[in-house]
Amino acid sequence: MDRRTYLERIGTYFRSHPMVGILGPRQCGKTTLARQYIASLRSRTSSHRSPVHYFDLEDPEHLNRLADAKLALEPLEGLIVIDKVQRAPDLFPLLRVLADRTPRRQRYLILGSASRELIRQSSETLAGRIAYLELPPFTAFEAGNLQRLWLRGGFPPAYLAKNHADSMIWRKAYITSLLERDLPDLGIDFAAATMRRFWMMLSHRHGSLLNASEIARSMDVSQPTVKRHLDILSGTFMVRLLQPWTASPSSIPARTATRSPPKSTSPTWRR
Repeated sequence: MDRRTYLERIGTYFRSHPMVGILGPRQCGKTTLARQYIASLRSRTSSHRSPVHYFDLEDPEHLNRLADAKLALEPLEGLIVIDKVQRAPDLFPLLRVLADRTPRRQRYLILGSASRELIRQSSETLAGRIAYLELPPFTAFEAGNLQRLWLRGGFPPAYLAKNHADSMIWRKAYITSLLERDLPDLGIDFAAATMRRFWMMLSHRHGSLLNASEIARSMDVSQPTVKRHLDILSGTFMVRLLQPWTASPSSIPARTATRSPPKSTSPTWRR
């Protein structure tokens, strides 16, 4: 899949910032895009002149190397890629210090599966030093088969699966993994069964006006609980709130769009 537009944006952002953050849902292609950028970088410059260092924070060996992050990162030069950065938000204060050094010998490409609001310290400590690029799953402009995109959604493993059955199996496993592992790993406390019900309810309201009170009554929970669940799904890029086009946006509720609805019969959200 050609994602040249996003590669060009990364290069553009690096011209004015020492750091670029690629944010998006898990399995949307962030790591693949980073590797493509590394390959394009190496094709333009000598690897000796532009070394690349890669840290995957789901790899125990890489985590051990970053046990003393300053000792590991400070001597490095060139491009430093930190994948799954949502697992180590305490890195951001150090990255701010390293980004401010002169002369500048490092650039950071940071990949995360949570919004800036969930990666709490990033927006506070890296202001003015980082440019964010939100990477969605495959869109209608990128996919060659719109019918397949409608049935399977835009997540690369689901869209590129051998058949519809394999795609459905992947999507079900993705939802289970997100609810039972990924969200708890972010330190988010919630009831997985309630979140699944809420997510399913949102998928049935895809593209409709959001009425939090109605959803709260249907689920027999409080309205603040609905808002919290919505914030969690929005912060992990599973739901997008579309604000109305009006002179007084606060007076009209937002619409919702789900990226990966729990029910396979509902279309995955896409742009």
